[in-house]
Amino acid sequence: MLVEKNVPLQAFNTFHIVAKAHRLVHIASELDVHELLQHPAWGAEPKFVLGGGSNIVLTGDVKPLVLKVEIMGRRLVQETAKAFIVEAGAGENWHDFVAWTLAQGYAGLENMALIPGTVGASPVQNVGAYGVELQDRFEALDAADLQTGQVFTLDAAQCGFGYRDSVFKHGASGHQGVGLKGRALILRVRFSLPKLWKPVLGYADIDKKMLEHSCTHPTAQQMFDWVCEIRRAKLPDPAVIGNAGSFFKNPTVTPEQCADIIARDPKVVHYRLADGSVKLAAGWLIDSCGWRGKSVGLAGVYDKQALVLVNRGSGHDGDSASGGEVMTLARAIQTSVYERFGIRLEIEPVVV
Repeated sequence: MLVEKNVPLQAFNTFHIVAKAHRLVHIASELDVHELLQHPAWGAEPKFVLGGGSNIVLTGDVKPLVLKVEIMGRRLVQETAKAFIVEAGAGENWHDFVAWTLAQGYAGLENMALIPGTVGASPVQNVGAYGVELQDRFEALDAADLQTGQVFTLDAAQCGFGYRDSVFKHGASGHQGVGLKGRALILRVRFSLPKLWKPVLGYADIDKKMLEHSCTHPTAQQMFDWVCEIRRAKLPDPAVIGNAGSFFKNPTVTPEQCADIIARDPKVVHYRLADGSVKLAAGWLIDSCGWRGKSVGLAGVYDKQALVLVNRGSGHDGDSASGGEVMTLARAIQTSVYERFGIRLEIEPVVV
């Protein structure tokens, strides 16, 4: 096991923010975790788990020991009468894994194509897109306790999934008295992919694709291809323009609050949920406040989608937005949205 020092993290975060890890170790197996925890110098050190770096904003160098998760592997674990149970290592690229499941004939993840990040990070965020969330296809995961090294298994209920939320985003007292933030490293994730598959529809962008292709019953591969086309048209490629995807969560309000906003802004984009509450499109709120295309230093609001903040720097020779610039821009957006709509936008990425 090699612990590297002063490791540049610009290539390890999709915002391409310049920062360093004081110390970093690559975790390629369960054995690496045990070896690390038993090490006399590093075992008791504070730790920070890093997957694909697609959902973080680095505001400075990272002092805790960075655990770069690189556990690979994909396999069919079990086949039941109703589903294929498929497993992937936490270090697998999420989009590549989704593409692999379809190539094997296992449908169900196609609506979540092209979401950046790793498989291990997907339960932490309960990733989702176009009507499907990870919790809808989740079977179980294995994780290692970063204090004892013990490996344990969690099902969906134990993960406490919510909208872009899970027990992995909360401390011990923050999520119904249970939280695993900083206490666990996800090793493997298993998914239950239905044999009786049907497309999840109902979003305007998907409806447009169906109309465009004169197709009322798309296949899983068609859904995958359409979602990729839609996302590429709307969202910047992190390899080209640094970003962390959607920067704010879509806020949920009561019907009364929504009616009040509609009375003032009839064009507000909103979706009624099954529980009676209403989800507002954060991108529309931000756009309505005039932020699209605006910048603070080298941190900017993406021209094609106001929900996405981007790094306008080249990424070379220190020409990069800082985490401070990103957060200054984010707070200014939060303030203007609150002043106009009375809505407090919640930041989606983890601020480090």
